[in-house]
Amino acid sequence: MKRTIKLFIFSEVAIFALWFYSYAFFINFQIAFISSVLILLGSTYSYKQLVERRVASEDRPDDTDLIDKIDDPFDLYSEEISSEAVADEDVDLKAVVKEEKKRLKEEKKTFKNTAKSAPALVSIFRVVPYLFLVLGFIGLKNNELLSLVPFLVGLAVGIIVGLFMGRSLFIKE
Repeated sequence: MKRTIKLFIFSEVAIFALWFYSYAFFINFQIAFISSVLILLGSTYSYKQLVERRVASEDRPDDTDLIDKIDDPFDLYSEEISSEAVADEDVDLKAVVKEEKKRLKEEKKTFKNTAKSAPALVSIFRVVPYLFLVLGFIGLKNNELLSLVPFLVGLAVGIIVGLFMGRSLFIKE
């Protein structure tokens, strides 16, 4: 926690030094920086909560070995030979491929998976920082202070600082 606070204070002091260069540069950089740091921290926290809830729940995916699934996604090299496969050797391969593609598409687009990840998508910890980013951008544009170069550089620096802050706050190694 101390490391995170030190990183944030150091970055804010460095950003405050930009005020001596130009107020417009400073304000663009500051709004973009704060927005991107808050977005990353909120996203990291939301997904951490989502993972913890799924781990705590009893709803587990199938117990197939992940490496086997990657190496043999269609179970071609399994040692078990089903009686149906032996009996139906004259099966139309095009029909089998179409059925398998259809089954894979259905697995990808399940409402259940979307519903499970929805709390992380619409979390208050993610919505408020995005709202701050949009309103900050509009405020800069309306006051004719918007300069895209410092704004984009501020976003990039904020992403880097937010990544390190999120890792130190929410990810236990």
